[in-house]
Amino acid sequence: MSETHTAVLDRIVDGETAVLLLEADGDVIGERIVTIETLPEDGRHEGAVFEVTVDEETLLEATYREEVERERRELTRERFDRLSERLSDVDRDEE
Repeated sequence: MSETHTAVLDRIVDGETAVLLLEADGDVIGERIVTIETLPEDGRHEGAVFEVTVDEETLLEATYREEVERERRELTRERFDRLSERLSDVDRDEE
């Protein structure tokens, strides 16, 4: 039986192998190791977000979700900026 998940390209090993982290409701629920050639060319980079269909251990389909990746990066950047501002405020208070 096949299942559809969000997957993030966690890392590329040896230039040929991709490690995808499968997510459900924002939590990592597993991983799949695939050859990089099985992924859409425009999503062959770390942090790329896909909608994947898997069957047992096999990747059946992967669709690159550029907009979802962009949104995630922006949220991460905003969180980092907020943390940086708080740290700057703490540093000023200590002076």
